[in-house]
Amino acid sequence: MKKPNALLAVFVFVLSMLPLKAQQNLDKTSKTQNFDHGWKFSLSADEKAIDPNFDDSGWEDLVLPHDWSVQFPLAQENPSAGAGGYFKNGLGWYRKTFQVPEELENKKIYIHFGGVYMNAEVFVNGRSVGIQPYGYSPFYFDISEYLKFGEQNVITVKVDNSEEINSRWFSGSGIYRHVKIQVNNPLHFETNGVAINTSEVDKNKASVHISPAIINETKTIQEYRVTASVETEEETFKSELALKNVPGEIRKGTLALELPNPRLWSPDNPNLYTLKLAIKNSEGKIIDEVEETFGIRTIEYNSKDGFVLNGKSVLINGGNMHHDNGALGAAAFDRAEIRKVQLLKDAGFNSVRTSHNVPSEAFLKACDSIGLLVIDEAFDGWRTEKTPYDYARYFDLWYKKDIQAMVARDRNHPSIVMWSIGNEIIERKDPEAVKTAQLLKNAVLELDTTRPVTSAMTTWDNDWQIFDPLFSVHDIGGYNYQLHRAESDHERVPERVMVQTESYPRDAFFCWDMTQKHQYVIGDYVWTAMDYLGESGIGRFYIAGEEPDGEHWSADHFPWHGAYCGDIDLIGWRKPISHYRDMLWNNSEKIYMAVKQPNPEGKQIKETMWSVWPTWPSWTWPQHVGKPITVEVYTKYPEVKLYLNNRLIEAQQVSRETEFIASFDVEYQPGTLVAKAFENGVLKESTLLQTAKAVDQIKLTAENNTLVANAQDLAYIQVELQDEEGILNPTQDQLLDFTVEGPAEIIATDNANLKDTTAYPSHSRKTWNGRALVILRSTSEKGDILLKVTNSKKLSNTIKIKSI
Repeated sequence: MKKPNALLAVFVFVLSMLPLKAQQNLDKTSKTQNFDHGWKFSLSADEKAIDPNFDDSGWEDLVLPHDWSVQFPLAQENPSAGAGGYFKNGLGWYRKTFQVPEELENKKIYIHFGGVYMNAEVFVNGRSVGIQPYGYSPFYFDISEYLKFGEQNVITVKVDNSEEINSRWFSGSGIYRHVKIQVNNPLHFETNGVAINTSEVDKNKASVHISPAIINETKTIQEYRVTASVETEEETFKSELALKNVPGEIRKGTLALELPNPRLWSPDNPNLYTLKLAIKNSEGKIIDEVEETFGIRTIEYNSKDGFVLNGKSVLINGGNMHHDNGALGAAAFDRAEIRKVQLLKDAGFNSVRTSHNVPSEAFLKACDSIGLLVIDEAFDGWRTEKTPYDYARYFDLWYKKDIQAMVARDRNHPSIVMWSIGNEIIERKDPEAVKTAQLLKNAVLELDTTRPVTSAMTTWDNDWQIFDPLFSVHDIGGYNYQLHRAESDHERVPERVMVQTESYPRDAFFCWDMTQKHQYVIGDYVWTAMDYLGESGIGRFYIAGEEPDGEHWSADHFPWHGAYCGDIDLIGWRKPISHYRDMLWNNSEKIYMAVKQPNPEGKQIKETMWSVWPTWPSWTWPQHVGKPITVEVYTKYPEVKLYLNNRLIEAQQVSRETEFIASFDVEYQPGTLVAKAFENGVLKESTLLQTAKAVDQIKLTAENNTLVANAQDLAYIQVELQDEEGILNPTQDQLLDFTVEGPAEIIATDNANLKDTTAYPSHSRKTWNGRALVILRSTSEKGDILLKVTNSKKLSNTIKIKSI
């Protein structure tokens, strides 16, 4: 990772984790309380678990977030099948026992869930509080009337993910995002009830418009003042509003602040402000208060100027991202979510699409702080199902509540620049789909009018123009794999603004080139930015005759259990296609060299639609001595010379016509391969690959050297097999055993090989192409942590991490 951004990510992470302390009982003095600790879990329980007197002493103790699916070995017979990555799902139960102080009896107490997959039903002291079918929506319930104050209480959560198949990708199972308790006075700000608008900005000042919603849950009329303040380095800016609520009323107000010399938010400069709001009674006593982080930025879009951020046209180099965290499954640990955003940023992306569901709050906070533009997407489908048990069953009853839960929670994130209401809707040819799109857009606009609305459109036949009425509902047209239609579409509908919401990885140059030629094409989102679990086999390459032919949907491709179409693999390593894409869009990386994997003797490598040819930054090919091999160099410098063992192989001209790739056919010999880039005959940069000798050491590199002792922080340790000179050897993979001493546990290992069926919690893992990854989870104790790795040849290494 690039050091400045990595440090920023850790800083954001530590700040976000400070309040997350073990909390068995409710605190009578805190408004927002972490509720992740002290849970019990069972997959074998039944409805008797609802009884508050039920004996759960034999259940598993855990701290959230939790995904039970990823804890089990893969099995081809699991009903999640290839779509779900062959993971175990089922029906699970969570219980927590806690005390509620008597002093809270006159308060309003809410429980908030960041996400539960899926069909959640919440019980308090044996009584059903409510349900939430959609597994990606944040939701909350008022549990005040169900609690026993001054006594022991039991909350039970039933999670039913047993009906398969209900997703086209790995969903995970369980309470996989954070849970919190909110203690309010009866007069309080509505949950997610504050909207901040910063659309009036010039270089000298910014007008911040604040719209809070206040609910009166007392039995009398309430008169009060709402105060707003933003503190800058220079001074504190304030505003005040007097309001009156009758009992049961939700009252909305408007306040405004004018900030001079605003520090604008953008991916290059992700500047943030903090708004403090308070409700005060006539005596000046604070009744309720909230804080909201926001950024000052403007967005515009049109077919002439494209996407305009803060008055400047910006091209979007985006990637799609599913919600899972690889070996951790769906569990949305803050560190994992922040790391994911940092990996995208370091790979050169400036935007991410949350395909195809609402992301975690931690993920969006990271996008704000690190600097990624976001398309926040609600659904994969509407009324017509894509899998037998998906969201289509719930759409009519739940669509408005779910999409507004997304918008209300997320609207103050400056990173979000578009709302997406769907993806490749099955019923898109039905005129009724136009009405549905308008219903969804209207639901968004009720809460936020500052961002454009899109959805992703595609076709697998010749019909296209028939979708014009559906496109017309949207502010920006989302194109999945259809950017070749952009020029003719522009002639027909010149006002349409287009973004390619999904593209094939191999089309990197074409997609970039289209954004260079046409202002109305504002960007591209590759499928995908990062490998993910489920949708098994998409993006795979294979040896003909060794695996079934065809695309991921055409056969059962077990042991493939995930998607290999990402620019970044599951352990965070950037594939050569990532460096090529970065070179096209950015100026940070100007030369990169990789080698195309040769066909095995007498066999042939086969590609699939979402794949690129397997290519590696390695000059270690011991089975290929004396045989031709293809070397690629990616650069925008006009000339490249390739040298093998100080001997010039060839000089090539590089240009837009060659798609900025120099391709050399070389007879493989071990040694040193060097590519030199020239401009006007002057050497500008060079890069080299060197043949590795036998594995002599195991290198351990910690992405972060400290953990927060809260039982929720993570440490990522990269593992490499290297020769005596520190060169990675990708040809001598070995089984490694991992042990840990001190206040941490090994919760996952990985090697990015999506055909490796070793269970992710395993403490042993074979390297793949010389690499592996270990993930440690902190406990609630502080101290030194020692991770040791050994192999069968008695090589070993140890790394120290500190828990603070």
